[in-house]
Amino acid sequence: MHSETNRVVVVGAGQSGAECVAALRMSGHQGPITLIGEEPSYPYARPPLSKAYLSGKAGVEDLHIRPPATYEQQGIDVRVGTRVVAIDRAGRSVAFDDGTSLSYERLVLATGGRARRLPVPGLDTAPNVHYLRTLADVAAMRHRFVPGARLVVVGGGYVGLEVAAVARGLGLAVTVLEALPRVLARVTAPQVSAFYQRIHAEEGVEVRVDTAVTGFAFAPDGSVTSVELKSGETIDTDVVLVGIGLVPNVELAEESGLLVDNGIVVDEYCRTADPAILSVGDCTNHPCGENGGRRRLESVPNASEQARVAAATITGNPRPYTAVPWFWSDQYDVKLQTVGLSTGYDDVVIRGTADTGRSFAAFYLKDGAVRAADVISSPRDFTAAKKLVAQRAEISPASLQDLSVPLKQML
Repeated sequence: MHSETNRVVVVGAGQSGAECVAALRMSGHQGPITLIGEEPSYPYARPPLSKAYLSGKAGVEDLHIRPPATYEQQGIDVRVGTRVVAIDRAGRSVAFDDGTSLSYERLVLATGGRARRLPVPGLDTAPNVHYLRTLADVAAMRHRFVPGARLVVVGGGYVGLEVAAVARGLGLAVTVLEALPRVLARVTAPQVSAFYQRIHAEEGVEVRVDTAVTGFAFAPDGSVTSVELKSGETIDTDVVLVGIGLVPNVELAEESGLLVDNGIVVDEYCRTADPAILSVGDCTNHPCGENGGRRRLESVPNASEQARVAAATITGNPRPYTAVPWFWSDQYDVKLQTVGLSTGYDDVVIRGTADTGRSFAAFYLKDGAVRAADVISSPRDFTAAKKLVAQRAEISPASLQDLSVPLKQML
């Protein structure tokens, strides 16, 4: 029987919450563990939402991070459809929206984030305007993805482009509107942006950059019928997807007096300033090991690694978070794998050709050292690129460009 005195409560049943409760048991935590999720479903992976799940190639059961039965087998109390409304730090308990509460010895905030909304009157109630973050979001929009329907995507980031790719595969007419001068502008080099604009154009998507949305026209039933642009132009549409980023869910932490600054502020052991409270995943602002300073990351590898670090901290075997971040995106037959953070680079070296074909790599150098890489449709090169970035390898641009020498020989 678990003693009730050393309960760990994890708030948030996304990737980091699910990984954290599993890691706690793996690390030998014997006490009770409660995982609390607002959504009605057991923890599931979010990346397939904009890809295989939206396209109908994967079902809900394919998305489960682990089979629901395993939580019971490991003695983990999972409460879905349950919302935490307050944290009592002095009394070490969380309050639920039904008026009940639960005490904890350690609390882990894995609250994730929510889709950033467009602040336009009438948009939130428009039945054909969608955001993509949850199973329910996909359920609400999927029936509109029919051949011949017109889709306008607001935002040329990963989610917007992934949905555009799925929609083209399903036969929709797709227009992507990006306010900045290029797609993926915040995360990648101009050469990689240009590659993705070319690929989407080849697949029949109209990508419009430097294009600001100024308004929407509504039908009597509240649906959006067209999107109005700064140029004065209007684009008729049947369905709108807004993909303009993520807002970290920090309100619970903030209301309880924890430090928040673009995320819940934690140290390299995932600890907040309150020794009883840790935080993991998309909602955390944590030290950046390789570049110094602080950062907030939205990625599955980061969520998983922080979950393991927090579990190690709680079970008394602390180890700092030192992993080099990596990300991926699937669009059409093209797989992008990114390692490291490309911010602050002073040179981009292209290995292969970015303006023809569908496979190449972009290496980001700073002071001669490889700091990050975008590898497109070449898993073998990505394996080597991860090591080059981790080693901060100093390799001449000419060597990186030389396709006759395998990357792994440069390690």
